[in-house]
Amino acid sequence: MKSQPEFPESLGRLSSIPRVRFFDGPTPLEPMPNLAKRCGGARLSVKRDDAMGMAFGGNKVRQLEFYLGAAAGQKADCVLITGAVQSNFARLAAAGARKLGMECHIQLEERVKKSDPGYRNSGNVLIERLLGATLHSFPEGENEAGADRRLGEIAEELRGQGRRPYIIPLAPGHPPLGALGYVVAAHELLGQMVAGGLSVDEIVVPSGSGNTHAGLLFGLRALGAKVPVRGICVRRDAASQTLRIRDRCQAIAKLLKIDAPVNDEDVILDDAYLAPGYGLMAESTASAILTGARTEGLMLDPTYSGKTMAGFIDRAKAMGAEGTLVFLHTGGTPAIFAYEKDLLGAIEMYGG
Repeated sequence: MKSQPEFPESLGRLSSIPRVRFFDGPTPLEPMPNLAKRCGGARLSVKRDDAMGMAFGGNKVRQLEFYLGAAAGQKADCVLITGAVQSNFARLAAAGARKLGMECHIQLEERVKKSDPGYRNSGNVLIERLLGATLHSFPEGENEAGADRRLGEIAEELRGQGRRPYIIPLAPGHPPLGALGYVVAAHELLGQMVAGGLSVDEIVVPSGSGNTHAGLLFGLRALGAKVPVRGICVRRDAASQTLRIRDRCQAIAKLLKIDAPVNDEDVILDDAYLAPGYGLMAESTASAILTGARTEGLMLDPTYSGKTMAGFIDRAKAMGAEGTLVFLHTGGTPAIFAYEKDLLGAIEMYGG
């Protein structure tokens, strides 16, 4: 485990929490001039958290540095995680576990009503199999507590075999170690904004489990930055997600042993791009995916980054030439191949 960096006192005990390092240096913050022309001249940038090297990268790499830091500290020999069939988190958990000499058990939940072979076998699932993960199934998709309970049962079975499992939980009520990855990212992003002379009007992020959105928002406020963070809902409606983000911010404060710097008005959610639901692609998402690819060469997935780009584009157009926005690209690249049929239909619809 590499030595822990020092962070400002405003971030509490962050430096002392166990962490493994899966990437070095900041991820790029790149301008998007071609997309800006499409959006009325707003100044647009993308934070490339899709560009991390481990197993196609993505935002969960940051979160796993803390979860697997805890696992390593407990001398675990296997990691358990639950998620949707095309979970990016599960794919990266398997890769991170392998890098640390651990095995990985992945529980795939039935969150998305898709049964085509590409969705069931390609994308993240294929990579998990390449990594040698043991796959389990869970018949529900909206029962976080039940999914966690089943992980606990699998862990007990493994302990009975003499194994030392570590569970990465899904439901609220557990220390939000993953969110600390985005508290770190806030410190990193602010440094890049200062270096680039960017006075940002808004940062647009996906909001699903809540760790990325809450961690980034918390970190920015703890560091004194007032830039708004807009979460694009990818799994649940804005009212439900607002409560989740507020609770997650309180839990981060407890974990870091500092006062919560986030106020209720800081939590901004937009569910206009959620329909037809988690993991399902609307025309606005398909259009955003093609726009990102054909203006800036960005690869966006239908579940997270594509929906978020749809919201980002509309925000950029609404702000016009005076606006400065940052898009947080959370990755999800392998899932593109699991949505081949949907994306080919979008290409046919929009030309190309």
